[in-house]
Amino acid sequence: MVTIKDVAKMAGVSIATVSRTLAEPDKVSEKTRKKVMEAVETSGYVANTLARNFRRRRSNMVVVLVPDIANPFFSNIIQGIERVASRHQYRILLGDTQGEQEREQAYADLVSQRQADGVICLGRNIPFRYRKGRKTLDPDWPPFAMACEYHGEIPVPTVCIDNVAAARDAVNHLLELGHQRIAYVNGPSESPLCEDRLQGYEQALREAGLTVEPALIKQGDFTLASGYDCTAALLAAENPPTALFCANDEMAIGAMQACHAAGLSLPGDMSVVGFDDIGFAAYTHPRLTTVHQPRNRIGEQVMTMMLAMLAGNTPADSRIVLPHELVVRESSAARG
Repeated sequence: MVTIKDVAKMAGVSIATVSRTLAEPDKVSEKTRKKVMEAVETSGYVANTLARNFRRRRSNMVVVLVPDIANPFFSNIIQGIERVASRHQYRILLGDTQGEQEREQAYADLVSQRQADGVICLGRNIPFRYRKGRKTLDPDWPPFAMACEYHGEIPVPTVCIDNVAAARDAVNHLLELGHQRIAYVNGPSESPLCEDRLQGYEQALREAGLTVEPALIKQGDFTLASGYDCTAALLAAENPPTALFCANDEMAIGAMQACHAAGLSLPGDMSVVGFDDIGFAAYTHPRLTTVHQPRNRIGEQVMTMMLAMLAGNTPADSRIVLPHELVVRESSAARG
C-alpha cells in the first residue's frame, strides 16, 4: 500500500510538505503543488480524507445553489466553479432550488451540519434567515458568495456584469441599425438582473429621443415558451415592432420561432437580439446576435472568492464586475 512517505520520496519533498499540499494547497508554491500532485497521481496514493477533514472540521465541499439546473446559462458558470475547486482539492454539491427560499436555506444548513464548508448562490436570495432591513453581513453566517443576480444592500461578496450597460449596448446596436420600434421581452419581474436590463433598455431609448411604450414591453419567465408567446402577442398588435430585444437567449430563440411561424423573415422583417450567449445561440437560424457573459470567468472568480474566505481572508474586492461583449451575428440587420 502506497503511503505518504512514498509520495514524499517520489516528489523529492518532505512528508510535511505533502501533507500541507493536500490539506491546504493554496499555501504551497505552484511548482511544489505540481510535483506533489504528479507523485500522488503516479503512485495511486489515497489520503485518509475523511479522518483528516474530521480533525480539521472541514468537509472540502462547497454547496452551489442553482435557481434552475435545466437552464443552460448556468452550465458554464458551474464548470468554472468546478475547475477552481478541483484545483484546490474541493468538490461541489449542486442544489437545484427552483428559486425557493426554503430549499435554499435547507441546502445552506449543510454548512452548520458540517457537511459543507461554504455556500455559493447563483440566484438572487441570500440563503440565510435574517431580519428585514438588515444592511450588514452577519458574523455568524458561514463563508458565502453570490454570482449573477444579487445587488442587495448587504455587502455580500459578489461576481457579476453590468446588466444596465449590457442591455443599453444591445438596444443601441438596434438603434444604430435604424430601428425605432424596438420591443423588449423581459424575464421575471422580481429578478434584480431583469430590473437592470429593463433600465438599460429604457435608458437607450430615452437617450435616442424615443418614448418608452409600455405596449412594447412584455413579461416572460426566461423560457422558450414565454419568448414565443410574448412575441406572438407583439406581432398581433396593430403597430408591431421591427426589432426585439430579449432578456435571455432562450426567450430570444422562442421569439425567433414565433417570427418564423408568422411568416416573417429574419432579419429582413424582424431583428432579434438575445442575452447570455449560450451555446445554442451560434446554431440558430439565423445565428443569434446576443450579449456575451463571461460565464466561465464568473464561476472561477466566485470560487476564488470562496477559497479566500475559507482560508480566513477577506476578498480584495467585495464586488467584481466583469466585462460583457455584444456578439453581432446574423439575426440583426439594418431596417429594410
